[in-house]
Amino acid sequence: MQIYVSASATRNGNGSQDLPFQTIGQAAQVAQAGDEVLVAPGIYRENVDSINSGTPERRIVFRSVEKGGAIISGAEPVKNWVRQQGDVWMARIPNGIFGGYNPYTTLVSGDWYIATKIAHTGDVFLNGKSMYEVTEWNKVECPEKSVASWDPDFSLYTWYTQQDETADETVIYANFQGKNPNEENVEISVRNTCFHPSQEEVNYITLSGFKVCMAATQWAPPTAYQEGMIGPHWSKGWIIEDCEVFESKCSGISLGKYRQPNNDNKWLYHKYKDGTQTERECICQAQVEGWTKERIGSHIVRRCDIHDCGQTGIVGHLGGVFSIIEDNHIHHINNKQNLAGAEIGGIKMHAAIDVIIRRNHFHHCTRGLWLDWQAQGTRVSQNLFHHNTLPNLAEKVEADEVGEIMQGIGEDIFVEVSHGPTLIDNNLLLSARSIKLACQGVAVVHNIIAGALTAVGIGTDNGAKTLSSPRYTPYHMPHRTEVAGFMTFLHGDMRFYNNIFVQMPVHPILKAAMENMPSNGWDDGNTLCGTFPYDGYPTFEEWSKEFEGDCGMGSAPSDRYYMHLPVWASGNVYFNGARAWEKEKDAYRSPDKEINLELHCEKGKQILKTNLYQNMPKLATATISTEKLGMAFEPEEKFENPDGRSIIFNQDYFGIHRTVNPTPGPFEQGAEEIEL
Repeated sequence: MQIYVSASATRNGNGSQDLPFQTIGQAAQVAQAGDEVLVAPGIYRENVDSINSGTPERRIVFRSVEKGGAIISGAEPVKNWVRQQGDVWMARIPNGIFGGYNPYTTLVSGDWYIATKIAHTGDVFLNGKSMYEVTEWNKVECPEKSVASWDPDFSLYTWYTQQDETADETVIYANFQGKNPNEENVEISVRNTCFHPSQEEVNYITLSGFKVCMAATQWAPPTAYQEGMIGPHWSKGWIIEDCEVFESKCSGISLGKYRQPNNDNKWLYHKYKDGTQTERECICQAQVEGWTKERIGSHIVRRCDIHDCGQTGIVGHLGGVFSIIEDNHIHHINNKQNLAGAEIGGIKMHAAIDVIIRRNHFHHCTRGLWLDWQAQGTRVSQNLFHHNTLPNLAEKVEADEVGEIMQGIGEDIFVEVSHGPTLIDNNLLLSARSIKLACQGVAVVHNIIAGALTAVGIGTDNGAKTLSSPRYTPYHMPHRTEVAGFMTFLHGDMRFYNNIFVQMPVHPILKAAMENMPSNGWDDGNTLCGTFPYDGYPTFEEWSKEFEGDCGMGSAPSDRYYMHLPVWASGNVYFNGARAWEKEKDAYRSPDKEINLELHCEKGKQILKTNLYQNMPKLATATISTEKLGMAFEPEEKFENPDGRSIIFNQDYFGIHRTVNPTPGPFEQGAEEIEL
């Protein structure tokens, strides 16, 4: 059955084409498996709360009849601004509009949120763009440009809020920099979500073609209920496609965790257990309470434009397992730098078990992709990453500003405390920091890597001052959620095959900041390109030799069970002085010819201009496959497809079939200009 919705309906109807509903929420209350909800263009200021499930064969589909024409907004317009003085205006908002959730009395908070600046979950939007909250009225009157913001000029558009308890009103002061807010489109976020069921396990829903924006979402750590403007809320089989998702206070789309009342932000409020332990407890509790492949996950997020969110474009823990995230444009995440903490990225996923992340475009994010814990069976393939490491560095920065700016330091991909197997293949990694590898069990195959490998051999302890504090994280039965064991990290168990490493110029401010970074166990500050951070790690033959002879109970004490795991490397090419792992026997190091990699946006297309392929050597590289890569050490799982089938890496970035001796890097057929 087709159900019709139109915001411009003259009166409320019954969902028929002649008498459509006025809200999407009304349709969501009656839609059954197999129904299609057709939504006419217009603005729908509501949180859609679906209550019924579809089935794999008969989904419930919510479709904007005109792509981008139907807008689900978490905001309300404000037209009662009164000039106070100069460019500062004031508006009074009756608190009744907020119901039981006032974003202007609710602070952003949660595990691992660093409250360097007080922030409410609410925001003020000028023509669809969020302004900058300040904590003092005089900073509205005399705003100061933020050196940390990636859009410092707009950081002068500031706002401040307080409560008038006598009148039961929220009072907002804002500096519109000469604009009259009553003549502009000024809105404030009112609702915390836009399309997010209140109950769990509302399965097989499709959301197609909407704009979804401006919700007052809360911080989404892995140990809490994770909300986004859009979210399946602990269910199975959602499809989110062809949507524009933007201006969420924290997260745009959540594929994440349900609420565990006994362990919701427990580390924030109950400090006696380390956060790593409360995270382990979340995972084990979820398994007892029904976290299985049959019930949870298997979502698809595709062809979405996700941008300008404060924490993440897509967030998830446990609930995103077995999902596919493909063909999305994810950009300008955490650019205001008003939120900080250990949960920020274009995508931030814990337990991305058998998740496929392919053909996405990540740029201008504080970290493109962060795979934290249990990136087991995760494959990151055919993606374009660039400008995810402080892209707005000025030519000159004052010494006292460097620390604030470096708060936004990131990289294209961060894999943290995971045992693998994790596949990173056929990607372009063009930021100054390409991959942060505080983990083991990763295969890096057929990529262009123009930045550094960082945090090699560190970042897996928990930061105790003087005592040992290793992080034991889980690994799972292959292609399942059931926990097989917990283990700390030996590092290594890495594979680098058929990649191109190109040392690109490093911004002098970034280089100096990394070199002067205080010694810590989280980041080594490396800005040099190549696999050389694994110097000192054993080959498989060296490692295996340690286990020869008597391994019984009577054997002599040995470090063999605690030494670094082996590294494999072959078929890699190194340009512009990029440095190879010392034990890589067939590494090609180019002569003095300088290689250029220039990314241009022309008519909406990304064009890579390079002399790389004019200087590419003819090499007898081998075709890489699951059999070549072997098993990740701890889970004893192969680098294979989620259904257990082997992978042969015989298709490039564009899907072009490779030759028997393939070209290193993501392109089988290189050129001076490559349209991506």
